Amino acid sequence: MTKEHIGFAGLGLMGHGMAKNIVEKGYPLTVTAHRNRAPVEDLLTRGAVEGSLETLASHSTIIFLTLPGSPEVAEAVARMSPHLRPGTVIVDCSTSDPTVTERLAADLAAKGVHFADAPLSRTPKEAWEGTLDCMVGATDEVFARIKPVIATWAGKIVHIGGVGDGHRMKLLNNFLSLGYAAIYAEALALASKVGISTATFDSVIRGGRMDCGFYQTFMGYALDGNREAHRFTLTNAYKDLRYVESMANAATVTTTMASAAKNSFAGAMAQGGAGPEDYVPHLVDFVGRANGVK
Repeated sequence: MTKEHIGFAGLGLMGHGMAKNIVEKGYPLTVTAHRNRAPVEDLLTRGAVEGSLETLASHSTIIFLTLPGSPEVAEAVARMSPHLRPGTVIVDCSTSDPTVTERLAADLAAKGVHFADAPLSRTPKEAWEGTLDCMVGATDEVFARIKPVIATWAGKIVHIGGVGDGHRMKLLNNFLSLGYAAIYAEALALASKVGISTATFDSVIRGGRMDCGFYQTFMGYALDGNREAHRFTLTNAYKDLRYVESMANAATVTTTMASAAKNSFAGAMAQGGAGPEDYVPHLVDFVGRANGVK
């Protein structure tokens, strides 16, 4: 059987580590750069080759996308579409709007091209180590084909259902994690306001029933000052919660909690938290500032 030739677009915080694992575990890999040359140069030293999106489309049998959101995914697919060969699989690992995912899949199916959604969970650290979590929306046949490649960078792979279901589950996952972040930030602001230090707060929560892995990475900044404890931007968090609202609107579900969490991130964005190094744990600063505490 001929080995799959992999294309990869989106070499950001997550994509760089994912692509590194693909090429180091033996798959031919073609990558494309956007703004940051450093990940490309690193991957070239590991055996990857560089090409345009059009080159990815014409030379790859499976193409992975890790882009900021649905508009960028749709733009990339539009550029690749004239050059795609029947039988190619495009795998969207971004956190995207499921309605866009389904539309793209239908458009590509008419060309004999398959589409799958395989969004991620965890952090760039796990991407580099090859131990991400991945939730996949695909037909059984496509899932069986792409799973060995996903396994180069993911330790936990769950086939959620058909196309779009991976993105639906990812939005639910991010609703939980970003909801936690909004609660933690507000709780810490309130604690400070009533005279309870962050260290004292943590001494009660850590190791108890309210502790979890997300809490620990969030507190890596709030308690220890590590600005890179969880490198997921406030901009992407805000975008994801808007997608959650959109999904709920389409399903006629009230979003009492999701909209409250979204508004917490909207407040941070309004205060200037849209920079490339403004990460989710930094929400504590913006919520604190809005309440007159540090």
